[in-house]
Order: sequence, then C-alpha cells, then structure tokens
Amino acid sequence: MPAKPLNSLVANHKFMSLGEQAPRQPRERSVTRERLIGMQVVDGEGYLVGAVKDISFAIGRMGISLLVEGKDGSAREIPWEDVQSVGDFVLLKPRPAQAPPAQAPAAQQPPQLQERAQVCPTCGGSLSWISQYQRWYCYKCRKYV
Repeated sequence: MPAKPLNSLVANHKFMSLGEQAPRQPRERSVTRERLIGMQVVDGEGYLVGAVKDISFAIGRMGISLLVEGKDGSAREIPWEDVQSVGDFVLLKPRPAQAPPAQAPAAQQPPQLQERAQVCPTCGGSLSWISQYQRWYCYKCRKYV
C-alpha cells in the first residue's frame, strides 16, 4: 500500500496550539479513601511531595485534609482545596508565583529625583508631580501620564 502524503493525513485533523486547552465536559467523580492511601502526591511544579498515609477531618472546620508522609518521613496535612486532580497520582494546585518588587519607572519618580523637567508626550507641555497619586499630571490635557 503506498504511503499517503503528510498533508492529506493532517488535513482532516484539528490541532491545538500549545497554550490552548481542549474543551472538557465537567463530570463528578468520587475518590475513595482506599484509593487515596498510598498514592503519590505531586506539587504544582511537578515535584514529589510524598505519599498519602490517611485522610483527616479537623474538628470545628469543614472539609477534609490529606495526611501526607514526605520522603524524609515528616508528616504534613494538605487541605483538599489544594488538590487540583486525582488520577494515577494526586496533583496539587500550583502556588501563585511571588512577583519581585517592581521599581518605579523614571517617569513615575517625583520631580526632585528627575534630572530634567518632564514633558507631556501628547501636547509637549510641562508635567506636574501629584504626590497624593504618585503620578505625573498634564494640566493642558487634563489627564495623568
């Protein structure tokens, strides 16, 4: 049988770009305690956290937690709200990245820190520093820059 050209093979298929996700149908699934115990726990960055030893309920609080034993033998509780999914292993939600403190751009600094007078990029008029709002203002254009 002769080989088909690659163009004819991919012409009838829809491919997704790297950032695109396939549409998923929501479905409810339950996970039993027996299935969870012994399952590997992986954090949002893909690193092994440990294995589920048990589940726990906190008195006076709603919800459950996973009791996870780390590689070093330490135990820690992970709230169920931190779990993204359960399949062959327990996948935790990624933690939000901490953004480094941003430095104010030169145009945002007060006049005493500027070497020359600020000029409005729209009308060419002089700008005034409004310290209450920590921004430059153009009285001609009546707007912040």
